[in-house]
Amino acid sequence: MPQTAPNPGVLGVSWVRTESPEQHPEECLRPCPASPTVTPMHAWVDGSLLPDPHARAVRVTDHGLTVGDGVFETLKVVDGRPFALGPHLDRLERSATGLGLDAPDRDAVLAGVRAVLDAAHLPLGRLRITVTGGPAPMGSGRGDEGQTITVVADEMPPTAPSAAIVTVPWPRNERGATAGLKTTSYAENVIALAHAKSQGADEAVFANTVGDLCEGTGSNIFYVVDGELRTPTLASGCLAGVTRALVLQWCGGLEVDAPLGQVATRADEVFLVSTTRDVQPVLRWDGRTWAEPGPITRAAAATWAEREPEGYSL
Repeated sequence: MPQTAPNPGVLGVSWVRTESPEQHPEECLRPCPASPTVTPMHAWVDGSLLPDPHARAVRVTDHGLTVGDGVFETLKVVDGRPFALGPHLDRLERSATGLGLDAPDRDAVLAGVRAVLDAAHLPLGRLRITVTGGPAPMGSGRGDEGQTITVVADEMPPTAPSAAIVTVPWPRNERGATAGLKTTSYAENVIALAHAKSQGADEAVFANTVGDLCEGTGSNIFYVVDGELRTPTLASGCLAGVTRALVLQWCGGLEVDAPLGQVATRADEVFLVSTTRDVQPVLRWDGRTWAEPGPITRAAAATWAEREPEGYSL
């Protein structure tokens, strides 16, 4: 029976012993390709489902790569069904036009969504839709070759039952050109989240330039003061979260702006919302801790669980 032997000098290749060295010393080993890696990830780029989702597929001159000129959406997938796809595509279009790009071809985007979800078969996953300015000359000026559209589906672990958050020292600019847009220029969020992780937290929270509570790196924030559920207004500079809008619709709540420091010290309850977190209680904010989620947080989570099936038809 042929035997296999590892060859540490060649990555991804096994070697099969075909004959004894005494019979054919020069042919005693022949290379055997390694088994292909099985991955739940699938990727679609500009009309084609990639055979290898990790393959190089975007040109080095793509404006999304060189200067972050692009927009995106991330949404939860359960049993192969995307959550609130319509509202997410609506926001993708708003972000694109707000960035000065043409609204992406919705039929093309939907074709990509169907392709990756049909291939992926995800019990629980996430869908990432990205639209960039496409290939362009080096620099900030855009090209004229058209947009790049990518859609990726991959598995996602279940959300943690609670979160710890940290206030970061850098403000969101509620008056900036990209305020309220979901763009691929995410370096600010990368820095803030790394800071939070270094403090043992799961999420970073921003104030805006006037010191009012704004948002997390990838979440909206709700809190309770004097028995009233509240969240920052869109004028604070926060993203118009799809989950945020549904929580307001299904659970109620007041949109109000207040100083971050005041909220952090006065709030009786706090929770985060996003497409991948749903309603996630916060049990630590900087030096404050809560022993367990409060009653309004628990009620919001229960309402979300009850009404979430409605979101798959949006």
